[in-house]
Amino acid sequence: MAEADIAYVATAGAAGLALAVSAWAVRLRARLASASDLAQDRCADALADLGRHESMLRAFDDVSLPLTPDGRPAGDPIGPAELIARLSDETAEAGEAILARLAQTHAGQIEALVHTGEAFEGLLSLDHEPWRIEGRVAGGAAWVRLSPASSLTLTGSEAVESGLALLADASPTPTWVVDGAGKLAWANRAWLAEVGAETIEQALEKNLSFDRGADALAAETGRLGVRQEGFRWTTGGGARRAWRIIAEPAGGGAVTVFAIEVTEAEETRDNLRRHVEAHDETLNHLADAVAIFGPSKRLAFHNTAFQTLFDIDPAWLDERPTHAELLDRLRQRRRLPEVVDYAGWKARELQFYEASEASPDDSWSLPDGRTLRVVRQPHPLGGILLIFSDITDELQLRSRFNAQLQVQRATLDKLNDAVAVFGSDGRLRLHNEAFESFWRLTADRIEGATEFDALAELCKPVLPDPALWLGLKARVADPDPESRVAISGEGRTTDGRAAAWQTRPLPDGATLVAFSDVTARRELEQALVQREQALAESQALKREFVGSVSYELRTPLTTIVGYSELLETLGDLPERSRQHAGAIRVAASQLARSIDDVLDMSQIDAGEMELSLGDVRIGDLFEEAAAKVRGKVEGRGASLTVTYPPDLRPIRADARRVGQALEHLLENAARAVSEGGAVTLTAEATASEVRLSVADTGRGIPYHLQPHVFDRFVRRERGGPGVGLALVKALVELHGGWAEVESDPGKGAAFILHLPFGAATTAAPPELALEGEGF
Repeated sequence: MAEADIAYVATAGAAGLALAVSAWAVRLRARLASASDLAQDRCADALADLGRHESMLRAFDDVSLPLTPDGRPAGDPIGPAELIARLSDETAEAGEAILARLAQTHAGQIEALVHTGEAFEGLLSLDHEPWRIEGRVAGGAAWVRLSPASSLTLTGSEAVESGLALLADASPTPTWVVDGAGKLAWANRAWLAEVGAETIEQALEKNLSFDRGADALAAETGRLGVRQEGFRWTTGGGARRAWRIIAEPAGGGAVTVFAIEVTEAEETRDNLRRHVEAHDETLNHLADAVAIFGPSKRLAFHNTAFQTLFDIDPAWLDERPTHAELLDRLRQRRRLPEVVDYAGWKARELQFYEASEASPDDSWSLPDGRTLRVVRQPHPLGGILLIFSDITDELQLRSRFNAQLQVQRATLDKLNDAVAVFGSDGRLRLHNEAFESFWRLTADRIEGATEFDALAELCKPVLPDPALWLGLKARVADPDPESRVAISGEGRTTDGRAAAWQTRPLPDGATLVAFSDVTARRELEQALVQREQALAESQALKREFVGSVSYELRTPLTTIVGYSELLETLGDLPERSRQHAGAIRVAASQLARSIDDVLDMSQIDAGEMELSLGDVRIGDLFEEAAAKVRGKVEGRGASLTVTYPPDLRPIRADARRVGQALEHLLENAARAVSEGGAVTLTAEATASEVRLSVADTGRGIPYHLQPHVFDRFVRRERGGPGVGLALVKALVELHGGWAEVESDPGKGAAFILHLPFGAATTAAPPELALEGEGF
């Protein structure tokens, strides 16, 4: 190719490449512009969403603070600027300042939130202002939210509008409500009287409180959200009184507190202590440990129980150590509660010397597992009186009692009977779930009608029996012992149920009333009575039928037997005909005997068979029975053996009926044996009975048929269906004995009759009982 051609081709190729690159660049620039526009749109949307979210967070009356994995602020707090300013100061960043203030009271919760994601919530006071704090994990980050608690607590007006004041204002029990910040929200008249205020506003102005311990219990209830109970002593109106404090959560952080006076139970103990203060020698004999410190805070007196309780050297106590030295010695010997700040705890203990009135009782939980009640009282001569009581057993007993009470309540709830317990004042103490179901009442309606008359009015629509309710009221409300006797009765409810009721007096003066639905039981009893009547009628019809049929069958059988015997005596009758006549006679005799067995069974079933008791010798009975069947046994090529002790004493029995039973067993054995077999009739005596056995070496009885061998009208391999063996069993049982069978299939069978020496039966007429000898 010429150089001109090569140059031309090169120039054309370069021009084409330049055009292609230009086209590709134009398309790439268009794509980049489109992607840039899309990114700008998404960025604008994200900024708009972020603005809306931030506006939403700032619109509400709370402050949110994100935390890093190491527990430090992850950014600025989010919320209204006014709230952030109230929570922080100008000396540090807002987030750091807020977190530092929270760490003073909730460091442990914040640490658990950051490291384990454990959520929490609670109340705290910042600059005397209540705040609600919440900790949550969201989006892989930990957040803490703070909001003013004033909008969440129950104010006094709200408490009145909720109906709480209307329910409790007339109660003699001091009752008050504190809000989520621990401030008084409402109180009834009894509480105002106790603190010496006329109105709630006056109590708030003077910062009056029922008791510091009760306030602490209310704060604990608000913090945990569960019911708390405590026991406190207060002094008011010149009297020292004991109170049972019950704090119940009321929602929204509010707490309802009830103070139930239990002074009467404690007055005797206080009187005894004041008497003991003047008699040191008497104090030595008390079980409680007593220590008296004088105005100089030195030990002035201690009793033996004090030295024993804390196991301290008596010589060291005689040196009159100071109160502080005693506490240090007890701490060294681990006889004090283990506290983190021992110095602060010790200082608080020594502050009681400055009190002019007795302090509330306290309790110490010692490291060795004991629990002590500590009573601190100002001494009349100056100083302080300390009384230590070991209440470990008391607390354990109270725990067991509460557990037992819960078990009893659970047991009552599991009962099918409707149970209610009324106190001696006629008020309902407790009831089970079946009580609500029986009377078609809800638990709320029952709780609103605890008086007996009010509860009776709720129950009368179901059981409108005025006499019943008057009788129950007499048993519940009348303290007369004659009126508290247990009674029972039965009635019919308006919905057709049969209701049985009964009362039981309880040891503490209460009365238990139980109702049960016995409708099914009464219907079953009525059905059983009707069935028994029908059965009696059917039994009578059966006996009448059996007697009638037996009579109708016996008449022709007698004729058949008679003529067959006549034919056998004719001299000119052929031998074959004579055999036929004998077979007719034997068959007719067997049929007549079967009819007699059926009649005997019907008499036994009807209880109409009577035994003729007498002294029966077993030997005579055996010989007579063996003589009747010996021909049949020997005719089959077998042998019959009779064995009995020669000194066997007679038994008291009906010889005819016992012989009848033996004949049936022997005939049964005769049918079972074959050529070369043996039938054995034996007797064996024990201390209280004689055993009559009929054994054979026949084919035996299969195991599955042995349990039914004495059943009537059951087909057997030995003799076919019938009542023979059933009659044997019934005759033996009439004598107070029993029958059994022992058989090994292929090796024979043995029927054993157990007869007592003296027949214990009601089927025989009474006999004359002769006492003494010589008759």
